[in-house]
Amino acid sequence: MSDGNFNRALLPSTPYRSGVKMGQQQAKVKAIKALQLALEKADLTQEKKEIIAANFEKELRLLP
Repeated sequence: MSDGNFNRALLPSTPYRSGVKMGQQQAKVKAIKALQLALEKADLTQEKKEIIAANFEKELRLLP
């Protein structure tokens, strides 16, 4: 007799969630690459560029 629980292995797979996660990861990679290109063109010291890049990546990790 079923109590409302079921075996998730019997459910069909849904690639939606994994596709969303992959898209988010690709967006983050593109954002970091774009920041690096922008910093190369900026008139800043190497130390300031590294600080900005580190802070950007840190904030990017905190986003959902």
